[in-house]
Order: sequence, then C-alpha cells, then structure tokens
Amino acid sequence: MPYWRLSSFYFFYFAALGALIPFWGLYLKDRGFTPLAIGELMAILMATKIVAPNLWGWIADRTGARLSMVRLASLLTLLTFSGIFAVDGFWGIALVMALFGFFWNASLPQIEVITFNHLGPRARRYATIRLWGSIGFIIAVPALGAAVERIGTQVVPELVLVFYAGIWLSSLAIPDPGRPPVEQSPGSLSGLLRQPEIAAFLTACFFMQVSHGAFYVFYSLYLTEAGYSSTTVGALWAWGVVLEVLVFWRMHHLLARFGARRILLVSLGLAVLRWLLTGGFAANPVLQLFAQTLHAATFGAFHAAAIHLVHHYFSGRIQGRGQALYSSLSFGAGVAVGSLLSGVLWSNAGAGFTFVLSAPAAGLGWLAIWGWVDKERRY
Repeated sequence: MPYWRLSSFYFFYFAALGALIPFWGLYLKDRGFTPLAIGELMAILMATKIVAPNLWGWIADRTGARLSMVRLASLLTLLTFSGIFAVDGFWGIALVMALFGFFWNASLPQIEVITFNHLGPRARRYATIRLWGSIGFIIAVPALGAAVERIGTQVVPELVLVFYAGIWLSSLAIPDPGRPPVEQSPGSLSGLLRQPEIAAFLTACFFMQVSHGAFYVFYSLYLTEAGYSSTTVGALWAWGVVLEVLVFWRMHHLLARFGARRILLVSLGLAVLRWLLTGGFAANPVLQLFAQTLHAATFGAFHAAAIHLVHHYFSGRIQGRGQALYSSLSFGAGVAVGSLLSGVLWSNAGAGFTFVLSAPAAGLGWLAIWGWVDKERRY
C-alpha cells in the first residue's frame, strides 16, 4: 500500500484548507467586504461541493479513470486559483472562488475511493492515512496565523497557491489501484437512497455541517473581535486539530469497540455543547479552549465514523458517487446553508447568537442517527 504517497495528498489538501477556512474570511474583510458578503462568498465556495463531487464522481464511476481525474482536477485548481491575484470586486472574486472550488472539491471524494481501494479489507485503517491531512492543517494554521500577524492577510492567497501546487504534485505520485470487482456493488444509487437508514444518515451529516457553518466562516473573525490575537486564533484552531489527529490514530480501535452509531451519537451531542459554549462565552479563553477540544469529536470522530459507513453503504461501481454524495450533502450543501444563514444572523442578531443557533442543527442530526442508523450495529 502506498501509505506515504496517499498521506502526502491529504497533507497538502488539508494544509490548503487550514489556510482557507480560518483566514479567508479575514482576508476578504481586509479587502473591504461586509460580513454578509463574506458569508455569501463562502457559501459560493461551499456550494461547489454540491455539484462538483457528484458530476466528477459520476464520470469517474463510468470511465474508471479516477486517478487521472484527480490529477486533472488538482492542476485546474492550481491554475484557476491564480486568478485571485488578478480580480477585484464581489463578482470577480465570486467567479474565481466558484471555479477553483469546482475543481478542488472534485478531487477529495475520489481520493477517498482510491485510498479505500488500496486498503482493501483493512478499511478501518483509513484514519491512519487521513490523519496526515490533520497534521497538514496543524502546521498550516499556526504558521499562517503568525505570518498574518506580522505581514498581513495578503500572505493568505500566496500560501494557498503553494499548497495547491503540493496537491497536484503529490497526485502525480499516487499509483492507480484499479477498479473494484463488479460484484461488490450493493445495488443502484437511487435504490440505496430510498432506504430509511441511508437517508437518515445523510440527513444527519447535512445537519452536522450546517451547525459548523458559522465556525468555518466566522470563528476567526469572532475571536479577533473579542480581543484575541491572530497567533492565539491560529493556536486554538491547531489545538482542535491536534486532538483530531489523536482520534484518527486510534479510530480503528474505537470503531471496533463502539461501532459507528455510538460514535456518531456522541459526536453530535458534543457538537450541541460546543456551539453553546462558543457562542455564550467568547471572552473566556478557558472555555474557548475546551470548546475547541470538542473538535476532536465533532469533526474527527464524526467524519471517520461517517466515512466508514459510506464505504459500507456504497461500493463497487457506485463507490465514487457514494463518496461524492456524502461530500456534497455534508461539506457542500450543509456548510453552504450554514455559511449563508450565519452571514444573515451575524448581521442581524449578533455574533454570539449566531453560534448558539448552530446547536439545534446538530441536535436534529442526533435525532436522525438515534431513530434510524445502524441500530443492529452491523458496521
């Protein structure tokens, strides 16, 4: 198994995410955009996850040229992102974000499929590869936080461009695992989506990411307005991801012992607590640190358990579309809706209330898992 070559892709992919998510809102603010406009621009970026993964996943499942498509998407991400240095104004930046988002968000679901195909029967070991993405995030966030404090937010797109180059170069080193046996397919995609368990699972994933929308778009701005330095903000982001790495490292043991259902329920319950603490206690660094500690559950454990279920629900000729559907409904539609709503709430109801209202979304996800998902603990 090409452990390090797969890990390097995740490393650069999430290093880029570590530059974009915590600091892109600050970068846009310094370019003169209002909170509502920032929420709209981030919603555009997240909305590309709705269309791009499904389109590219359908093509990859039909052609089998999955790795070639990842390499092409990675190159086009690098080229289209370069346009950020040449445009100005809302619509110019919106166009660039829509273009690079369309290609960038196409590659990750297909890399997930490639990784699972290389793992074969060792699927629970997925998290030991994925943890390198979290390490990339950990390195990028504090480093960029310190750079922003010294130089300014103009350094953000420059470093994102470097990380996108790393994504493309690492994709060239990954070997093709080939196509899985046809008989592994459990049925048609539409037939699977009519199953209450799978529909409820995807609904829960959607609501979990809706609850994260304000966090992804406004958390850094929220803390800086509360008096935290950029270095402290970067450290808080990195702290959450450090614990996420530890979760990924032990995830195969946790899945074997507790099963995906219990992990999802605990993660969603802790998400409710996290957003209440984040929104209610901005000025308390100890509680903010504890709230970020819960990132290990609300992202790390939840994602690892969810991707484990996706791998079992969707296999064979529909595995690419299954991964794409998970990505588009959760990190695409869920974050897009959460980003847009948080922009509206931020402008009209205030910052703290925006985060507090993220908690009920996670609660709805908890109800969906509790009512329908994996009650017999098959996975």
